[in-house]
Amino acid sequence: MAAENPPSQSRLSTRISLRWVPESAFENTDTIVMSVAGWYVDLRVDKTSGDVDWAIAGQRVVDEADSSRVSFTHELDSRNSFDAVDCGTFSALPNGDDLEKGSMPRADLPGSPMAEYEEVWRELKFREGPEGPANGVSWVLESKPGKPLEEEEEAEVERTFLGRIWGTYLALRQVQTHTRPRGSSTTLVKEGRQVSARREEWDPASGWQLKYSIGPAGAHLPSMTLALEDGSWQTGQTITVAEKEYTVRGFEKIV
Repeated sequence: MAAENPPSQSRLSTRISLRWVPESAFENTDTIVMSVAGWYVDLRVDKTSGDVDWAIAGQRVVDEADSSRVSFTHELDSRNSFDAVDCGTFSALPNGDDLEKGSMPRADLPGSPMAEYEEVWRELKFREGPEGPANGVSWVLESKPGKPLEEEEEAEVERTFLGRIWGTYLALRQVQTHTRPRGSSTTLVKEGRQVSARREEWDPASGWQLKYSIGPAGAHLPSMTLALEDGSWQTGQTITVAEKEYTVRGFEKIV
C-alpha cells in the first residue's frame, strides 16, 4: 500500500522487485530512493554481500507531455553509465505500488547489453526524525565542482551527494575523471571510481544510527550526527558541510 505522507514535493521509496523480461521477478537488494524537488539519491545494497549493487544520483525529470514518463540523469554512478538513457514509464498497480517499465544496461551480463526491465516500487512513509512525528526536513545537496576546466584539460573531481528525508539519510561519494574536449564549453565525466556510501536512520530513543557504511570513504562521509543546522536552507544556496561546499539542490520543510 502507498504511504500516507503529508502533501510534499519529496518522495521516499523502495524497490519490491526487478524483472528482466521475459525472466521471473526477484529482489536481491535493500534499496532506498529519495527525491526532493527534482533531484534524487539512490542506494541499492546487495542483501547477500552487503556491497553496493548500484548507487546513482542526479536529476529526476518528468516528461512535460506525458507525466508517466520519467528520465533520470546519472551525475554519480557506481556502474559508470553516465551517458546511458535512463527513462522509465510508470503506472499504478491495484495495491498502490508503481510499476516501472523501460530498458537499461544489464550489468550482470558480459558487456552490459541493453535489456527490457520491469521494476515494482513502493512509496514509504517518512520516518520520524528529530523534528518529531508530524513534521520534518528534506533536502538533496551536491558538492561544488571546483574551478572550471580549460579546453583539453582533464582532472580528478571528488563528487558527493547527500540526501535526507525526515529520519532517513543517504551519502554517496565518487572520485571521477572529468574532461573538457577541444571546442566544447561542456565538462564530461570520463570515468568514475568505486562509490562509497553511508545510510543512517533516526531512532527516537537513541538518535541517528548507522545502517550502512560501504567503500573506502564510507566511514569518512558526512554524518547526521554532525547536528547540521538545516532548518533554514533554501534551494540554490551554497552551504558548508564538514569543511566542503555544497549546493542545495532541493529543500523542503514541513511543520
